[in-house]
Amino acid sequence: MKEKGLLIVLSGPSGVGKGTVRKEIFSQPDTAFEYSISMTTRKPRQGEVDGVDYFFKSREEFETLIEQDKLLEYAEFVGNYYGTPVDYVKQTLNEGKDVFLEIEVQGAKQVREKFPDGLFIFLVPPSLSELKNRIVTRGTETEDIINNRLSAAKEEIEMMKLYDYVVENDQVENACDRINAIVVAEHCRRTRVEPRYLKMLEAE
Repeated sequence: MKEKGLLIVLSGPSGVGKGTVRKEIFSQPDTAFEYSISMTTRKPRQGEVDGVDYFFKSREEFETLIEQDKLLEYAEFVGNYYGTPVDYVKQTLNEGKDVFLEIEVQGAKQVREKFPDGLFIFLVPPSLSELKNRIVTRGTETEDIINNRLSAAKEEIEMMKLYDYVVENDQVENACDRINAIVVAEHCRRTRVEPRYLKMLEAE
């Protein structure tokens, strides 16, 4: 009996460094996760590549996909849509591969409802002042957007209770080590492993 892949959802408040942590995890040579690239209607930031960091879509294209029910989750955040294509995720999990999602908090809540057996990890900053510093040093947002992101971040941190694990992003390497350790432990969870062994006993 082939063990189904694990859906790993990394989320957290805006500016916490989700993208940086995800890139570091996938730069490691022994990483076996399949990355599910999200779609967004926001403009690419400097250095971001379409089809690698995100699928960049127009608002009209995105809303068509919503109507066709082609998204596992989607959310509108600070004036832009973000979402996850559903077909790729289901197919990859059925092949026994782990799928890694890096998504906004609103989207993670929808995924939790559709995939309750997923692994939900909440990335947090060392402090709110450090979070503000990270958003400001991006240099890509106006003062109004920075304030909106900070306000949204405080509300998002209150949604921590929807997650299974909380990882502090004090140093990127440390955060990656903690996430990898959580995934290894989750694969050993009895409820995930037991069906395979019960099937073996039935075959005897």
